[in-house]
Amino acid sequence: MRLLGSLSFWLSAICFIALLLGWLGPVFGFFSQEYSWYIFLISYLSGGYYGVKEGIEELKRAKPSVDLLMILAALGAAAIDQWMEGAILLFLFSLSNALQEFALDKSNRAIESLMNMRPDVARVRQSDGSEKEIPIEEVQVGDILIVRPGERFAVDGKVLEGSTAADQSAITGESIPVDKTIGDEIFGGTMNTLGAVAVTVTRGSQESTLSRIVELVQKARAGKAKTQRLLDDFEPMYAGGVILITIFLILIPWYFELAPFEDVFYRAMTILVVASPCALVISTPATILSAIAHAARKGVLFKGGAYLEQAASIKYIAMDKTGTITRGQPEVVELVPAQGVSEADLLEHAANAEKLSEHPLAKAVVRAAFSRSIDLKNPVKLQSVTGKGVIVDMEHHIIRVGSRKLMADAGIVWPEELLTQAERLETEGKTVIFAAKDQSALGLIAVADIIKAEAVQAIQQLHTIGIEKILMLTGDSHRVATSVAHQVGIDDVRAELLPGDKEKIIRELASHYPTAMVGDGVNDAPALASGNIGIAMGGAGSDVALETADVVLMSDDLNRLPWMINLARRARTVVWQNIAFSMAVIVVLVISVFTIDLPLPIGVIGHEGSTLIVVANGLRLLGGSHD
Repeated sequence: MRLLGSLSFWLSAICFIALLLGWLGPVFGFFSQEYSWYIFLISYLSGGYYGVKEGIEELKRAKPSVDLLMILAALGAAAIDQWMEGAILLFLFSLSNALQEFALDKSNRAIESLMNMRPDVARVRQSDGSEKEIPIEEVQVGDILIVRPGERFAVDGKVLEGSTAADQSAITGESIPVDKTIGDEIFGGTMNTLGAVAVTVTRGSQESTLSRIVELVQKARAGKAKTQRLLDDFEPMYAGGVILITIFLILIPWYFELAPFEDVFYRAMTILVVASPCALVISTPATILSAIAHAARKGVLFKGGAYLEQAASIKYIAMDKTGTITRGQPEVVELVPAQGVSEADLLEHAANAEKLSEHPLAKAVVRAAFSRSIDLKNPVKLQSVTGKGVIVDMEHHIIRVGSRKLMADAGIVWPEELLTQAERLETEGKTVIFAAKDQSALGLIAVADIIKAEAVQAIQQLHTIGIEKILMLTGDSHRVATSVAHQVGIDDVRAELLPGDKEKIIRELASHYPTAMVGDGVNDAPALASGNIGIAMGGAGSDVALETADVVLMSDDLNRLPWMINLARRARTVVWQNIAFSMAVIVVLVISVFTIDLPLPIGVIGHEGSTLIVVANGLRLLGGSHD
């Protein structure tokens, strides 16, 4: 909705024009003063349209609100022949509502604009090799799409041919394009910045990650924060109280003849206006919706305002290790060759032996060889020894790659210096792979799950912003867990845990402290559901993460975590700023009515002005000044 295109804006404009004509007409002699009320009536009808409509609905539900208070005040002004004051009230009230509608719609459009990033058509490769553009709704799972540089990917898929870099800031919040090659996942709505690629479709247009993001945020907008729910419950009671007080302010002075009825009634109508909680009621939703919208644009999905509030109060954070603090994929981190053996020879022999294995450690060795451009050969004969490693025949030599036990079974004697190095590596939490050729040691290969580059900085930031304790919950060994925790600055380590163990720990912590659980949303699902708030890392493309957690960090960047908490705290601060300001304005205006006979037009300006100020304050969270 654009402001100039809304009915509420045009009704406000008609109200204003009629107000000016009713005021200036008699001054310039266009018509006499006694006919001006006809013009003011137009102002009343246009300015009070929405207020009357909403007020009737609220009376049917026996829940009086701000709309009813404003209409009653305007009618009261007309009853004592103060038509212009009533018209001013209705104009400012209708204009305020139009601007509020525009402001809240702006935060809504910040999310819905994501859908505009999705192209309307996709270029599909036909069975004969030709290409055809079809509507995105007709794209099927398994189709092959051709996407050229500068075009957006239509739906989720995996790269089949070619390589490129994808700008996926709309999905994950990452500012730098991410390299994509064969087998890598692509998200619909992201931009292809470099080469032409063929992509195999893995999700239809309605199931794409982008579509699910929009759906989740739309649901989040419908869910209210606790503060907002309290204010919603408070409004009808408060409005009813204001109406009763207004009636008493009219009847008591009139009954005891303390002042002329017109003066008494005028003051009561002014109280009716200035005591209305417009700014108070709008203060929270304007802020919460703005924060949710801004977070979604940065790749952080809050599933409701309640979770935004909870994130602001978190004191303890528990994290899974694999996939959260570490990359979740083992990599070769150190080569220790035997005397007379080069690192390249050690890695070549080990990778040749592991080439056909599906074990994650074997794949890490093979990847390391490929990264060094080592040409690999297929082994002649391969024997897999469960739990120990592999034995292969390579060019008439027996190559053994695996555990220390595999070497001991073969009777291979290892040099003391290599055994000392193996103990060092294991103490550091690394997995040690032994490699031997015939009966001679080739060396050691240390493999570890690499700590994410940003982990140390993110943990440090969490401590800096006041998180009291950060724990690691992992199923890995105590030795490995302790080593990782020491490197990144984790306060407490709980290792060798099953998913049920994690859930019990989180439930216990959450019963004493505001606790968040951070995990990958797969094996951490029970723990994510047990904390005060569950936060899933790397939710882009993950159904489980999107469904399980209360908050989803779409990228794997741990730095989004302190950013998210800071945003939540900023939103909480703005909410209470708005509430305090709104209540202060009401108190000052009410006191002014009784002490300095505050005129109704000035009361209207003060009342509606405070409403616009709190909306503008909340909308600041849509910007990026606090990123």
